[in-house]
Amino acid sequence: MTDTAPPVWNIANAVTAARVALVPIFGVVLVADGGGHQSLRLAAFGIFALAALSDRLDGYLARSQHLVTDVGKIADPIADKLLMGTALVCLSAMRELPWWVTGVILVREIGITVLRVAMLHRRVIAASRGGKVKTVVQAVAIGLFILPLHDWTALRFVAWGVMWIALVLTVVTGFDYLRRAVATEPTPAEAQ
Repeated sequence: MTDTAPPVWNIANAVTAARVALVPIFGVVLVADGGGHQSLRLAAFGIFALAALSDRLDGYLARSQHLVTDVGKIADPIADKLLMGTALVCLSAMRELPWWVTGVILVREIGITVLRVAMLHRRVIAASRGGKVKTVVQAVAIGLFILPLHDWTALRFVAWGVMWIALVLTVVTGFDYLRRAVATEPTPAEAQ
């Protein structure tokens, strides 16, 4: 008896596609009215939280229903990066987060995504445990920056503390992906 591969278009990948569809809606709501309207910021936070939480849902569905596909392994982290990248760029454009923070995170995220796509000829490099923790910490940090916390100095301090942890995890896990990619390259004997 042979196992058949799950269909590419399945409920887990549909949840991932829905997350991608939420990204432009989130971006528009976040920057509407210059980002200064409290109810719009709360709405943007709600959309961001829903999209970020859907990452857990699609992973759960893929594993529990045996719907893990190579497309899902690539599309899921790309959907995460679109959401996080949109949030970071919007926050920096609104001068609520320094551009260097956005730059560090985006360079790592884009670089690792390109690396993972380039490695497809050898194998799919799935998200590591550290990469998943990094994504959660980034989501919490970004979510705190999306919330209208202008009058809450203590919470802004917490937001910056979580962002620093996210930055460290971003860099460390980026180097881990590079190490894993180098470990999958063929030796000179294999290349011949």
